[in-house]
Amino acid sequence: MAGYKETPRQKMIGMLYLVLTALLALNVSKDILDAFLVVNDSMENTNDSFSAKITSAYAQFESQYALNPGKVEEYWTQAKEVRKRSDELITYIDKIKLEVVARSEKISEQQALELYFSKEMVADPMNPGSQKEKMVLNLVDVPTKDKFDEATNYMVGQNKNGKAYELSVKMEEFRNYVLGLIGSQYADKLGLVTKKQGGYRDATGTPQDWEYYNFYHTILAANITILNKIIAEVQNTEFDAINRLYANISEKDFKFDNVVAKVIPKSTYVLSGQSYEAEILVAAYDSKTQSEVKVLRGADKVTDANIGRTQVFKSENGTVKLQFPAASEGPQQYAGIIEMIDPATQEIARYSFNADYIVAPPSLTVAPLKMNVFYVGVKNPISLSAPGIPLDKVVPSITKGKLTKNANGTWDVEVPAGETKTTISAAANIDGKSLPLGTSDFRIKRVPDPMALIAGKLEGTIDKNSLLAAGAIIPTMRDFDFELYFEVTSYTFATIVNGDWIPRNIRGNRFTEEVQNVIRNAQRKQKFFFENIQAKGPDGTVRSLNTINLEIN
Repeated sequence: MAGYKETPRQKMIGMLYLVLTALLALNVSKDILDAFLVVNDSMENTNDSFSAKITSAYAQFESQYALNPGKVEEYWTQAKEVRKRSDELITYIDKIKLEVVARSEKISEQQALELYFSKEMVADPMNPGSQKEKMVLNLVDVPTKDKFDEATNYMVGQNKNGKAYELSVKMEEFRNYVLGLIGSQYADKLGLVTKKQGGYRDATGTPQDWEYYNFYHTILAANITILNKIIAEVQNTEFDAINRLYANISEKDFKFDNVVAKVIPKSTYVLSGQSYEAEILVAAYDSKTQSEVKVLRGADKVTDANIGRTQVFKSENGTVKLQFPAASEGPQQYAGIIEMIDPATQEIARYSFNADYIVAPPSLTVAPLKMNVFYVGVKNPISLSAPGIPLDKVVPSITKGKLTKNANGTWDVEVPAGETKTTISAAANIDGKSLPLGTSDFRIKRVPDPMALIAGKLEGTIDKNSLLAAGAIIPTMRDFDFELYFEVTSYTFATIVNGDWIPRNIRGNRFTEEVQNVIRNAQRKQKFFFENIQAKGPDGTVRSLNTINLEIN
């Protein structure tokens, strides 16, 4: 039906339209046409569901803008304009549905609203997270739903001046606007096509334009179904646009955007008799960058007057390691400059830095090895150190939880559920006396939710064989150093088949035979949704995980 590459959703809608056209051509009974109204109801439900997903995508986009306005503002502004234009076009199409019903029934629009429309609350695309009131047509109640005369006059007109011609212009304007944002290379992936190679032809082969082909001698029920099909294409176009804009956030990042000197001390709290250690590096330069560092202790700035007294250090793999003896207690400071070749001018550039640290007497240090909090249900490793005191002399205790010493000298902390804070204290046995070394407070939290993945994917495209080979939803802890496991207990598998949103509730994490059969029979571009994923964690709590959206390539 089209000279462009259609998505599975567009193909499905096209097939529904073909079925409707065939039914009309057969001049079937009113009862059969009434039954076909179920297809229109299903399409409206699918559009509402997809609208909610689009609203969720905008919410995710907005959260990225809140985190980094400078980086995201350009694309967020464009996304908001896409949202505005899409909402205006869908509102315009909904207005056409009201007008064509009123014309067909030969009543006013207000009367049509009162007789054949009902109020429903739907996701508001202009305000993610909110809902708005929408008037929904109860097509089954419209007496003239099987008539075409008034509908044809309104949509096509006597001299091709009907509403369909105005609609096609607005569709093309929205399509061209989106292509202007994301690039003409995506033209074959977008719907809303009103002109195609070879044009449109009726059953006798007579050429027709898009408006005549879709709305001439088409009964009211078919008009409404076609308009809902166009709404679906608007939503698809909008969704493709915001996904492309969202991808541009990272796609156009610069690898480097600034050069600053950084001092990374191993510790700013050094005991008398030990050494101060730090690394100096140039941020945003890779490991191949070579530089020379000149450092002067006891100064807050390197100048032409004192540069002759600096100590020179050579970089290795882009970093310089400093080591000063901590001979005296109290505040210490140093300054320096980094000299390197500017890649733009090939001249030596200088970057200044300074830092300070404190040399202090012995004290207790309790350092978490992985996190700055303790998590329920796992063993939280920590190290205990009291500079100048042997570790076998240090005796720790905890107010809430259990401490277990490991063979390598570290400790594991296990904390109970239902608590928010615990305190670790330590004392040292020195000359037969117990010497308090200090205390450290820690927050208690449950472990974070894992990321639900299939074949390592959260979203995007995947081939059928890879999806079938994966065979299960795997909860994965990203950027979390503990080795722990979540068990997926249930999920909902859904896809769109013949215009229907078909969900299946599944126990466990594996693909059932039914799910595998649906995947095997999937068409290219068909989308699968794995939702309501429930997983049980090591702390015994059940978590609701993220949705996985995959498309067959």
